[in-house]
Amino acid sequence: MSTGLVAQPLLMVPGRDLDAYTRAVSAIPVLSAEEERELAERYYYHEDLEAARQLVLHHLRFVMHIAKGYSGYGLNQADLIQEGSVGLMKAVKRFNPEVGVRLVSFAVHWIKAEIHEFIIRNWRVVKVATTKAQRKLFFNLRSSKKRLGWMNEAEAQAIADDLGVEVREVHEMEGRMSGYDTAFDAATDEDDDTAYKAPANYLEDNRYNPANMAEDANYEQDSTDRLHLALAELDERSLDILNRRWLADDKATLQELADEYQVSAERIRQLEKNAMNKVKAMLLA
Repeated sequence: MSTGLVAQPLLMVPGRDLDAYTRAVSAIPVLSAEEERELAERYYYHEDLEAARQLVLHHLRFVMHIAKGYSGYGLNQADLIQEGSVGLMKAVKRFNPEVGVRLVSFAVHWIKAEIHEFIIRNWRVVKVATTKAQRKLFFNLRSSKKRLGWMNEAEAQAIADDLGVEVREVHEMEGRMSGYDTAFDAATDEDDDTAYKAPANYLEDNRYNPANMAEDANYEQDSTDRLHLALAELDERSLDILNRRWLADDKATLQELADEYQVSAERIRQLEKNAMNKVKAMLLA
C-alpha cells in the first residue's frame, strides 16, 4: 500500500512565525485509517523511526487544535503547541495498532497532559497546584469561573461535589488563582517614592555579617584542607590523571593518557572515576 506520505522535515517547533507554521501543518494531509495502521504497525513491530516520524507529522494539526483551547492562560501559543507535540510523540511511542482505535483518540490524553504540566509550571511563579487532585481542580475551576466570576457558597459546593473535594479546597484554589505575581526588585524606571515597596528592600542583607563571614571562611579552609589530604592519598598515576583531566589548562583526553600509560581508554576512565570517588568520600567524611 502506498501512503503518499509527505517528505517535509518534522515540524516540532513552531518558531517565531506561528502563521507560517500553521499553514505548513495545515497543508499536510490527514491519514486514512489504512495508512495510519500501516505506519503504526511498522513502528510497533519493526521500530521503524521514519514511520513514527510520519505519524507525528500527520497529527500535528490535531495538536494545534487542542492547544488553541488553552489560549486563555496568557502563555505563548507556540510553546503550548510545542508541549502538545511532545505529548503526541509519547502517544505514538505507546500506541498499539491492535487495540482498534485511531491514534487521535489515544493521543488526546498525552497531548493534554503535557500542556497541563506546562501551564501549571508557568502560569504562576508560585505554583497553584502540585498534586493530581489540585491540577484537576485548577482546570475545572478555571473553566467554571469563566462563566461564574467569583463563586458563592452554593456554586462552590456544586463544584466540590462534582469533583469529589471539600468546599474548603475549592475556595483555597480560587484564592490562589486570583493572586498575581509581583517583581522581586523594583523596576528600573520607578521613582524613589514607589521603588521602596519592592520586596527586595525588606530583606535583611547578611552577606557582611561578621559571624557569617567567619563561618564561610572556616568552611572554605576546611574544604581546601580536606581536598589536599584526599589528593595526597592517591597513587602517582591516579593523581596525574586527575590533574591532567581536570586541573590542567590544556586538558588531556582519555586516549592521550591511554597511549602514554599503555592501557585502554576505558581503563583510564575507570581510574579517573575511582580517584574522583576517593576524593569525594574524603570531602564528605
